[in-house]
Amino acid sequence: MQNQFMYTPFFIDQPQPDIAQLAQSGWKANQPDLSHDDRYSRMSALNESLAAFVTETVMAGDRPVSVNGDCCVTIGMLAGLQRARIDPLLIWLDAHGDFNTFETSPSGFIGGMPLAMLVGRGDQKLMELAGTRPLPEDQVILTDGRNLDVVEGVEVTASKVQHVNYVDDLLKLDLGDRPIYVHFDTDVLNPNDAPSMVYATEGGPSTKALIAVMKHLASTGRVVAASMTVWDMANDTDKKTQAACMACLEALVDHHRNY
Repeated sequence: MQNQFMYTPFFIDQPQPDIAQLAQSGWKANQPDLSHDDRYSRMSALNESLAAFVTETVMAGDRPVSVNGDCCVTIGMLAGLQRARIDPLLIWLDAHGDFNTFETSPSGFIGGMPLAMLVGRGDQKLMELAGTRPLPEDQVILTDGRNLDVVEGVEVTASKVQHVNYVDDLLKLDLGDRPIYVHFDTDVLNPNDAPSMVYATEGGPSTKALIAVMKHLASTGRVVAASMTVWDMANDTDKKTQAACMACLEALVDHHRNY
């Protein structure tokens, strides 16, 4: 299976041009017209462009890999997979739950809501604009989600989402037989290994431990799509964080380059 990369140089709907520095030959840029007046329309344009890329890639027998500035583009990723008639198991690797809604969020930050949206909770406008059907909660594994807001944590526990507290527990978990879509928010990594994060959170797996898990997931032969939310690139002056994060992504998609 060939990997096809698309990078989205935005954070929510605002330009994040540093992401373009990661692009290699053959990578596509997700840069549609964002001259719309409202945030939802701008986010929807990004999701629609990404969904079209995902569908085209899957139908060609390849694997779409998305590199992006936030987790909301997972809505476009899932839309594209569904258009290609793929109903995946979603493995969500993140220090945070992204399971808030506007009713539960202390901050109202939409970037902390996409996983809730993907399972049909909270505001569904972005899902509806992309034509994304909510995933059943029991088709989602949240790993490790060690930094949850209080009400968010209650909602995760009460849901049918499988919350795996430690990343290496995935090594012994029954992943069923569905195609797998892996979303990798890089802040899941331990800050000792990857210190340059916008939302750094104490704890989490080492790079070595996460690489082992990524290789395990890759070994299933069922990873049909992957997305990665980047780190604090502007402050990663020694590229230590970049090296750790890209090594983990490479282990997942078996894509060897020098970064």
